[in-house]
Amino acid sequence: MNTVPTIEKEAPSEKSGEKIQLKITGMHCAGCVANVERALKKVPGVSDAGVNLATEKALVTFDPNFVSLEALEKAVEESGYGVDRAREKAILKISGMHCAGCVNNVERALRKVNGVSLATVNLATEKAYITYLPEVTGAPELIQAVRDAGYEAALESEEKPPAPEDEAAQKWQIARRRMLIAWALAAPTMMWMIPEMLWGIMWPTHAIMNTGMVLLALPVLFWPGWETLKSAWRSVSHGSANMDVLIALGTLASVSTGVLGFFIPIANFAAVGSMIMAIHLTGRYVESRARGRASQAIRKLLELGAKTARVLRNGEEIEIPVEEIRVAEVMVVRPGEKIPTDGEVVSGESAVDESMATGESMPLRKSAGDAVIGATVNQHGALQVRATKIGRDTFLAQMIKMVEELQGTKVPIQAFADKVTAIFVPIIVALSILTFAAWLLFPDTMRQILFSAQGIIPWLPKTGSNVTLAIFAAIAVLVIACPCALGLATPTALMVGSGMGAQRGILYRKGEAIQALKDVRLIAFDKTGTLTVGKPEVVDVIPVSEILAEELLTVAGALEAVSEHPLAEAVRRKISAENIRPEAVANFSAVPGMGVRGQLDGEAVFSGSAAFLRREGIDLASLEPTIQELEDSAKTVVVVARGGRALGLLGIADRLKPEAVSALEKLRRMGIQTAMITGDNGRTAHAIAREAGIDHVAAEVLPEQKVQEVKRLRKQFGAVAMVGDGINDALALVRADVGIAIGSGTDIAIEAADVTLVRGDLNGLVSAIALSRATFRKIKQNLFWAFFYNVLAIPLAVAGLLHPVIAELAMAVSSVSVVGNANLLRKAKI
Repeated sequence: MNTVPTIEKEAPSEKSGEKIQLKITGMHCAGCVANVERALKKVPGVSDAGVNLATEKALVTFDPNFVSLEALEKAVEESGYGVDRAREKAILKISGMHCAGCVNNVERALRKVNGVSLATVNLATEKAYITYLPEVTGAPELIQAVRDAGYEAALESEEKPPAPEDEAAQKWQIARRRMLIAWALAAPTMMWMIPEMLWGIMWPTHAIMNTGMVLLALPVLFWPGWETLKSAWRSVSHGSANMDVLIALGTLASVSTGVLGFFIPIANFAAVGSMIMAIHLTGRYVESRARGRASQAIRKLLELGAKTARVLRNGEEIEIPVEEIRVAEVMVVRPGEKIPTDGEVVSGESAVDESMATGESMPLRKSAGDAVIGATVNQHGALQVRATKIGRDTFLAQMIKMVEELQGTKVPIQAFADKVTAIFVPIIVALSILTFAAWLLFPDTMRQILFSAQGIIPWLPKTGSNVTLAIFAAIAVLVIACPCALGLATPTALMVGSGMGAQRGILYRKGEAIQALKDVRLIAFDKTGTLTVGKPEVVDVIPVSEILAEELLTVAGALEAVSEHPLAEAVRRKISAENIRPEAVANFSAVPGMGVRGQLDGEAVFSGSAAFLRREGIDLASLEPTIQELEDSAKTVVVVARGGRALGLLGIADRLKPEAVSALEKLRRMGIQTAMITGDNGRTAHAIAREAGIDHVAAEVLPEQKVQEVKRLRKQFGAVAMVGDGINDALALVRADVGIAIGSGTDIAIEAADVTLVRGDLNGLVSAIALSRATFRKIKQNLFWAFFYNVLAIPLAVAGLLHPVIAELAMAVSSVSVVGNANLLRKAKI
C-alpha cells in the first residue's frame, strides 16, 4: 500500500488546483472521516477534501500559492489524527550566495516546491538542507528551483563527500586573486587622487584626470568585480535582491558620475567606485578565510577515517580501499593503525584510543566480543575485527551527519534576523533614493548637519553642488548597509560550537537544542545506567531460613532467566557464579515496574518488589525490618516467593558512577536543580539521592508514568531536560524540553535525543550545558553587533557623514568581525 502523499495534476475544473494525497492515521469510523474532512476544508486555500476510511487516505485539492503541506498536516493533527510521513532528506551544495538575502531567496524557492516540508540554507557552509516527499518531488526539481532563483546547485553525495580542505582552499584562492587584481587596478587611482585631496591639484589637467579615473575604474568593476555584478543582475532578474545589488548600484553609480561630469557640474566619484569594489572583494577574501577556519569541524571529522584496510579473503591478507569493505568481513588491525570501520573484536587483545569519538583520553581495553568504533586507534596488540557497519551506517558517518544537520538548522532567536534580512535590501535601496531626494529637496537642512561635523570628521566634502552631495550620501547608504553580518551571525557560531562538541563526544541534533539547553532549570535523570554504572550486582542473599537458601536462588534464577529487566541480568550472573542451572518456568508473565510471576512444578512463583508480592497476598511481616535496612543502604530489594510463602530477599546494588557526585555539584553551581526518576521504592531512591546529591526524587514511577513526571517537573520548575539511555526512556526524552541520551560508544542510540553524549560520563553533560551557553552567547553577541552596526551606520550615511569608501570598509569589517568573533568561541572554557 502506498503510504506517502502523492500529488496529481489535473486539468482545470470548477475546483482546480494541485491535488495531494495524505495517508491519515488514527481513523476508526465515519465520524473520524467527517472530522478530518472538516479540518482540511477549513484551511485557507483548500477548495476540496475527501477522505476514504477504507484506504485511510485524504485527497485534498488546494492552491499551492496559499497553502503548504505543513498547513495541511497541522490541520489533521490538530483535529486529533496523524499523517503518515515518509520523508527523505537531501543536501544541496549552493553556489552564488553572498549574503542573508541570498539565503532567503534560496529558502523561499525551495519551500515553494511541492512536496518540500522543510528547507533551511546555511550561508557559512553554502548548503541547503531539504526534507521532502520522494513520491512528490526529487533532486532534479529541487536543483531546478534553485537555478530558477538565480543560483547554482548540485546534490551532495552521501557516499563520498567532497574534500572540504581542497574546496575551502580553492574558494579563498579565487577570492584572493580577485582581491589582488582589484587593488592592482585601484591603487594607481588612489595615488593619482592624492595631489587633489592634499593640495587641490588635478594633474595634469581636469579633463585628463576625469577620463583616467573612469578608465581605471571600469576594469575593477568588470574584471575582478564581474562576479559581484553578475550576482546582482541574477538576483534582480529573478525578482529578488541581495547584498551584491547594493554594491553593484553603489559602484556603478560612482563610476557613472565620472561620465556625467563631462556634461553637468558634479564631482567625479569613479575612483571611489573602484575602491568600494576593491574593499568589498578584500572583505570577501578575509571572510572566506575566517569561514574556512569556522568549518574545520567537519573537515577534521572527515580526516579521521582510515583510507585503507587489510582484510582476510580466502585465507589471505589483502589491502583494499576502506570503501570496499563488506559487512561480516574480518579486518586485521596492527598496533598504531586505525580501525577501518565499526566492528566486533573476534580475536586479540589491545588498548584502543577512542578519544576521537568520546573525548576520553584514556585508552580502553578491548578483547574478543567487544565492539570497536571505526577511525579509533589500536595502540598495542594486534586485533582481528569483524566489520558490522560500513559506509553511511558507521558511527563516524553518523557523527558527521549529525554535525552537518545541526549546521543546517536555525535557533529561534534567529527568526527576527531572518524577517529583517528578507526585506533589508529593498528597504536600503528605497532609503538611498529617499536620501538622494532629501538632499535635493532640503539642501540647506542637510548641509547644516554636514557642516556642523566638518571640524570633527576629516573626510567630509568641503564644497560641492547639491547633486554632488546627494550622490555622495546616496552611495554611502547603499554600501554601508550590511545584511551579510546578519546572515553569518548564527551559522558561524553553530559551526564552531558543533565542531567543539563533536571533538568532546557531545552531539547536538538541532539549533533549538542549544538555545533550549542554556535555559534549562532542572535536569531529571533516569537512575540505572545514567547515574549508576548500569551493572547491578546481587550483594545480599537473605533466605527466610538456611534450608531455603538454594531454593531462593533456584526460583529467582528460573524466573529471571526469561526476564528482560536490567536487574534480571544481575540475578543471572549470580546463579551462574553459584553453578545453579535454572529450571523452566510455565505461564511466565511480567508486570512492568513491579515484578514477574509464573509456575514451577505446579506451584505459583513470584519475584519482584515488596509491594508487588504484598499485592499477590504474600505475608512479608517477618522480612520488613530487613527490607527497610537494605533499602536504607541504597539497595534494591527483590523478594522471592513460592507456593504462597516468602523464600527470602535478594539485595541488589548498582554503584554510582565515580564522577556522579562532582558532576551534580557542578550543575548546582551552574544554577540547575536535579531530580531522579526511578521505579525503585522511596527508601532506596532517597538513599541513592542522598549519596549523589540529588535535589528531588520521584520514586516508584512506572515506565509509562515517566512522561507525566516530566510534565509535573516542568510545571513546578520550568524548562526540564531529561537524561537517559535514549532507548528505555525514548518517550520521556521526547516530551522533555531537551532530551539528552547518554551512553558509551556504539551502544548509544545516536538518533534518540536532542543532545547525545557519546561518552557515558556525566561530566559530558556539564560540558554540553557550558558549550550551549557559550555558543548562544556568541550568537547573541554577533546578532547584537550586526544590528547595532546597521542601526548606527545607516543614519550617519543618510546625513552625509560617512565617505562611501569608509562606509564600504566598515561594511566589510562588520562581516569579518562576526566570523572572527565566532572563532573566538574556541577559547571558551567548557
